[in-house]
Amino acid sequence: QALLVESGGGLVQPGGSLRLSCASSEYTLDDLAIGWFRQAPGEERVGISCISSSRSENVALYADSVKGRFTISRDTAKNTVYLQMNSLKPEDTALYYCAAASLSWGCPIGDEYDYWGQGTQVTVSS
Repeated sequence: QALLVESGGGLVQPGGSLRLSCASSEYTLDDLAIGWFRQAPGEERVGISCISSSRSENVALYADSVKGRFTISRDTAKNTVYLQMNSLKPEDTALYYCAAASLSWGCPIGDEYDYWGQGTQVTVSS
């Protein structure tokens, strides 16, 4: 049983939008730093965004490749973290993962997260 579950992926045309969700039935995501990663075919997994825990003020960080187009946010009531992706490009095509880290402040360095989801596929194509 996956402890982090991603959803919301799919096929979208260039310029379109998708919203990915990362939810957990086991963890209180507010207490954790949550990161989003993606891995394109033949490439390494890369981090694209992170939001620090609620106690460390939900500071959001973005990779340059997605800054200004993607937004990470929390819904405490739903115990879910979202990644809103706008102005999607074909190069955004990848398997997207969320990950969680038990950090009291900030976001982990690199991929030093404690828990990982199974991933959701995003394909941007006309």
